[in-house]
Amino acid sequence: MPEKITAVVTCFNVEDKIRRCLESLKWVDELIVVDSFSTDGTVAVAREYTDRLLQHKYENYGAQHRWAVPQATHQWILVVDSDEWVETELAKEIQSLLENGPDCNGYEILRRNIFLGHPIRYCGWQRDTVVRFFHRDRHRYRDMQVHSDVEVEGPVGRLKGCLGHDSYRDLDDYFVRFNRFTRWAAVNSDRKGQKPSFVNLVFRPVFRFIRMYFFQRGFLDGTPGLIVCMLGSLSVFARYARLWEMLEIRSKQNANDSQSPDRRTR
Repeated sequence: MPEKITAVVTCFNVEDKIRRCLESLKWVDELIVVDSFSTDGTVAVAREYTDRLLQHKYENYGAQHRWAVPQATHQWILVVDSDEWVETELAKEIQSLLENGPDCNGYEILRRNIFLGHPIRYCGWQRDTVVRFFHRDRHRYRDMQVHSDVEVEGPVGRLKGCLGHDSYRDLDDYFVRFNRFTRWAAVNSDRKGQKPSFVNLVFRPVFRFIRMYFFQRGFLDGTPGLIVCMLGSLSVFARYARLWEMLEIRSKQNANDSQSPDRRTR
């Protein structure tokens, strides 16, 4: 008896993208779409593909999926973001695994990334793997604001098929997410006890560019590759600049609190 699978898709205001995602998931046994109260036509499109449309307030990636995955009926879960799609080879590979019985508790999948209409084959993105196919009872999402990866209990395999990934509509869309992600990354850095030192503000962004553009051969992607590498460097700088701002605000707040009279004394 083949194992059954539930696909989980989270979304918000992606009317122009989600149809391609959902079309690529017609083969799954159950499709759950978790919407964060979209204000465009996203919900109407999703209802064309599934009756299991749920709505839940979005806090961050990990928290949304920690809520969404337990809603699944089946033990095997495939998580696909609304700006991704399952390529035909990947769909067939997963179906074959379900037919024969998966031999691991989770599987890494390579993503083929597109940036502003251009495929990015280098810049380090050629090794962009994510754990998206896993057993419901053998996983957990890490408690992080951003880059909340899946941790799997037991063996993790690697699939040959790929997810397509076309994230940004334009640079305006990029910087909206940039602001949110760098703010969340600063929170994660604060939790780890990192500091906005001279090294972190100056050398880390420079090294990120050198690594992406030269060591990871971003120059082979032409102008789009150059832009990706520059933005990657900028994101590192922004993370530590935001961390500096957070610590400054906290320090001033603590100073004000220490100068305030203690209302509990007379």
